[in-house]
Amino acid sequence: MNAGKELQLNGLLLIEQIQALGQLGADAENGGRTRIALTDAEKAGRDQVVDWMRDLDLDVQVDRIGNIFGTLRSPNDPGDQRPLMMGSHIDTVTNAGALDGCYGVLAGLAVIRAFRDAGVLPQRSITVAAFTNEEGVRYQPDMMGSLVHAGGMPLEEALDSIGTDGTRLGDELERIGYAGPLEPGAIAPHEYIELHIEQGPILEAEGKSIGVVENLQGISWQQVEIKGNANHAGTTPTRLRHDAGFVASAIVTALRAIAVETGSTLATVGCMKLEPNVINVIPRKATLTVDLRDPDEAKLVNAENRLSQYLGEIAEREGVSITTERLVRFQPVNFDASLADEIEASAQRLGLSSRRMTSGAGHDAQMIARIAPAAMIFVPSRGGISHNPREHTDDDQLIQGARVLLDVVSRRLGAS
Repeated sequence: MNAGKELQLNGLLLIEQIQALGQLGADAENGGRTRIALTDAEKAGRDQVVDWMRDLDLDVQVDRIGNIFGTLRSPNDPGDQRPLMMGSHIDTVTNAGALDGCYGVLAGLAVIRAFRDAGVLPQRSITVAAFTNEEGVRYQPDMMGSLVHAGGMPLEEALDSIGTDGTRLGDELERIGYAGPLEPGAIAPHEYIELHIEQGPILEAEGKSIGVVENLQGISWQQVEIKGNANHAGTTPTRLRHDAGFVASAIVTALRAIAVETGSTLATVGCMKLEPNVINVIPRKATLTVDLRDPDEAKLVNAENRLSQYLGEIAEREGVSITTERLVRFQPVNFDASLADEIEASAQRLGLSSRRMTSGAGHDAQMIARIAPAAMIFVPSRGGISHNPREHTDDDQLIQGARVLLDVVSRRLGAS
C-alpha cells in the first residue's frame, strides 16, 4: 500500500447500509425480514448490493450459481492474481434478523471503501463475495453457493435442485437475472476472511468484544422415516402396538442421551410429522430430522454410529421399519492458524478483548477453507439470539468488528 495513507472505516455508513438492506423483504407486522434465496425479495437485496459495489467502482462479476463478486483491482494484478476475499451471504431464513450474513458482506464493502476514501490501491486485489443460498431454506444443501465455488458440489446438480415450492434453482436464477457467465471457482482467493455475528451467547456472557474463530463444527443432517401400524387408540393394548409416534419420541430421547454423555456433541430434532395425525389413532408413520454437530470428526462419527445402532434395536423391539436419508454431511473445519493469530493481534492493537472459539453454526468460510486459508471474526450477539427479528448487536460492536477486519486486511496486504 502507499506509505503515509491512513485507512479509516466509515462506521456510520456501514450501519446505514445494514439498516437499508434490512428493509428489503421486511415484515412490518412481525418486525423481521424474509429474503429466501432467489425470491423477488432476495433479488432486490442483490440489486442493492451490486449498486453499492458499483458505487465503489468495483469490477462486479456473477458466476453460474449466482455468487456475486465485487473486486478492487490492484495495479500489481496481471489479471490472474488471487485476491484477498471477504464475504458472506444476504439470503435469510423466514422472519429473520438484519445481521446474519449481511454484516459480513457490507463490512467487506466498508473495508474497500476505506481504501477508496484514502485514495489507496492495495498491493493485492480485494474481492467481496455474496454467496448464493447459504441458509438452505428453499434449496438444499445450505452453503450451496460457496460449496459449488469450492468444487464440493457439481454445478449442474446444484442448478437442478428442486425447492420446497417445487421450483428448479437454475430456472429461478434465470428468472431473477443472476445466472451469470462466470465459471464457479474462477475467482480463487489467496485468503478468505468472514466477519459475522456470533449467533450464540459466549462473547456476551464473558464480556468479550471479538471472537477469534479457530474451528467450526462438523454437521450431519439426516431424515428418519418410521413405518408402523395405525390402530384404534382405545382398543389396542400397548404390548400389541407398532407405534411410529412412540418410536419417534424414543429417538428424540436417545439423541439427548448421546449428547449428554459425550459432552460435546449437539443433537437436535427440528422437524417431526406424524400420520394420520389424529388424536385417537396410533400413528402409522413418523418422519423426523436429525441434526448432529461436533467439532471432533471422530466424535461425530461415533454419534452417527450410535444413532444407527439404536434405530436398528428399536425397530426390532417395536416391530416397525426405519429408513434414513442423509441430507447433509460436512466434516469439522480447522481455520488457518496464521489468520487467527492476525485477528487476535488486531483486536489487541485496537484495545479490544478477544477469545479463541469454535463456531457452532455453519458458514461459507468452511467451504472456502477447502481451497484457501480462511478464518472468521465474531462479534457478540445479544442474548445469543439469531434467525429471529430480535437478533441484535450494538452499533459500536458492529463497527469494532469491521475495524478489526480492516486492520487484518491492511496488514495481510502490506505483507503480500
